Amino acid sequence: MAEYSWPAKDKTHALGKRVKRLDGMAKATGAAKYTYDVNLKNQLIAKGLGSPHASATIKSIDVAPALKVAGVVEAMPLKKSGDKVEFQGDIIVVVAAESEGAAREGVAACKVEYDLQPVFVKDSDLEAAKAFSFPPARPGDKPIPATSSGGGKVQTEKEPGKDENADDFAVKEIERLLKESAHVVEGEYGISAITHCCLEPHGTTLSWDGNKLTAYLSTQNVSGTDEGFANDLKIAASDVEVKCDYIGGGFGGKFAPDYWSTAAARISQKTGRPVKFLLDRDLELKIAGARPSGFLKVRLGADKDGMITVWDSEHWGTAGATGGAVSQTVVPYVLAPKNYRRNAVNIKTNNGLSRAWRAPNHPQACAITQTALDDLAMKMGANSLDIFMKNLGTDDKALVAGAKPSVYKAEMERAAKLIDWQAKWHPHGKGEAKGSIVDGLGLAFHTWGGGAGQSSCVVKIHPNGDVETTCGTQDLGSGTRTVIALVLAETFGLPYDSIRVNIGSSKMPASGASGGSTTVGGVSESHRRAGQDAFAKIAELVGKKLEVDPAKLEAVNGRVQVADSPGKNVTWKEACSLLGMQPLEVKGDYARGTKGPLSSSQVGGVQMAHVEVDKETGVVKMKKFVAVQDMGLIISPQQAESQINGAIIMGIAYSLFEQRISDPATGAFVNADLANYKLARLGDIGEIVVDFYEPESERKRGVIGLGEPPVISPGAAISNAVANALGVRVSPLPLTPQRVLAALKKA
Repeated sequence: MAEYSWPAKDKTHALGKRVKRLDGMAKATGAAKYTYDVNLKNQLIAKGLGSPHASATIKSIDVAPALKVAGVVEAMPLKKSGDKVEFQGDIIVVVAAESEGAAREGVAACKVEYDLQPVFVKDSDLEAAKAFSFPPARPGDKPIPATSSGGGKVQTEKEPGKDENADDFAVKEIERLLKESAHVVEGEYGISAITHCCLEPHGTTLSWDGNKLTAYLSTQNVSGTDEGFANDLKIAASDVEVKCDYIGGGFGGKFAPDYWSTAAARISQKTGRPVKFLLDRDLELKIAGARPSGFLKVRLGADKDGMITVWDSEHWGTAGATGGAVSQTVVPYVLAPKNYRRNAVNIKTNNGLSRAWRAPNHPQACAITQTALDDLAMKMGANSLDIFMKNLGTDDKALVAGAKPSVYKAEMERAAKLIDWQAKWHPHGKGEAKGSIVDGLGLAFHTWGGGAGQSSCVVKIHPNGDVETTCGTQDLGSGTRTVIALVLAETFGLPYDSIRVNIGSSKMPASGASGGSTTVGGVSESHRRAGQDAFAKIAELVGKKLEVDPAKLEAVNGRVQVADSPGKNVTWKEACSLLGMQPLEVKGDYARGTKGPLSSSQVGGVQMAHVEVDKETGVVKMKKFVAVQDMGLIISPQQAESQINGAIIMGIAYSLFEQRISDPATGAFVNADLANYKLARLGDIGEIVVDFYEPESERKRGVIGLGEPPVISPGAAISNAVANALGVRVSPLPLTPQRVLAALKKA
């Protein structure tokens, strides 16, 4: 077998073509069944009692009143007397009943006594966080303060080991470098915590058949969550089947069964009846995962040309009750100044726990560091595009991590043309006003790994020519089914919609979770491998029939033909009939990290925003947003464009509207509903322009994942556009009217 490969661009008939997604009609007509749509015979409906308090010790739990409610079948406490609650919404009791109404009434009847504890949720206040010590979780434990960790380097001509106090020397060296800088910027930047807000909430509908559990789970980890159920329930993973045909959003928050789903499984086992338990919206927002906040204080120095020579920062944020902050490794984001020092403070708060949210750490790091780079341009009175360009360096001496500087520069040039940067850009705060309306441009750039994830599949070719595949992956809505079909269609020379794609069960060949932008690369690897191996077997049979070298055969437009003599051929069905009575089954495997020509990693992208700001009302309005993105070989352009459009819409939402608001006195999540947790609507988006950066050099890198990267830059790009419009930095994100007006007043 020759080395696995992709065809040349001028030889493709399926890859890179704009096609409709395979599941589009099912979703548009409502035929697609999501976890929420699954209803089993004689099922119970479960609801959870979430703690109304953000910090408390449970004194007592009484579920007897709930069991007296008509229709209530079971009330299962998940906590006991003496347990601590560290964030609002943590589920105390699950009630299962004959109807949703009875379950809600049962939840309301439960009686829980709490001993309230001190609360801390002010994640933007670093000094308050350092001063606050959480009460011990158990008698004898020590209070938990905020914790710091430092990192960085200060290059010097001093000989190693000559200085006895390295920290003191670093401080002095930083001060010297800043003093010698032609330009110094001191700033504070931030991005508020946001919660996962999937259209379909977390949860499951499940049932037992003897000791075997079937769970219809809303998950982005079909092949891995059977183990999660098994470990929690103390049963064999082989006795669990997890199914997920369609999912109403994941974005990094649905990797595990979660304790509420295993509680549903226990209730189902105890009662002998199926149980449906999906979180209500308020609990979904409170406990189903949040993207951590990030705040930063920085001093940076640059030379006369605007090249950053020294960076000195402290950043902090919160992942909620478990503590945490934005990783040090991504600050400053993508940029790699010659000299830098950074300190991170991990803050624990009485907020719901964090979960991965589309490019973990990167949106925050971009928003709190590339804004500082734009403020350097503002202070210099320079064109932001010029300053960003200068700080890229060159491929020979790169000053950035991630994509090559030449890639970023090419993408910046393309984005600048698409947004008409040279004609529309003006010095910060110096644009022509139309009444109270001013406009501005901003940019940012990002990186992401996106390497292929583990994937296995079984491709079956029937003697009548039908082709199907079975793979335990999932489709988050990103078009995984369509990608798989296109890969096999290309390999076998068939229409993509003739390929039957079976996914969504943990009993299928295991494939990795959809996280880290690894799915498309993984399934493309496994299916191209299986497809090429399968075609090699068919080519052997056809070669004998046509008396030609099998290596010279190719599959094109429903025929298997000799590459340099296409007149010598058989139809695909004729070729498959040579298999005899039994179908051909070929397994394709790919192990994460395997090097080869089908996939690679590390992409870069550039985004630019054009906004209008009303200085009287503080309202920011999107006019145009341009995204230029590389992703290696593009399997399905229409789905790739959709991914980027969706990411930009999410980025606009977290830049202008979306935030978790907590009452500092009680820790209550006060906007935990879709009436008050603001998201972008259709009229808030403006024009979106997507441009694929796919020169032949990028295409030859193979497939690289796309899910995460385009959601990273919107925060910084939009913040920079607003700063360009106003001549004033507004921080933190989201840039609400109140924050815009406050920044103008302060200025």
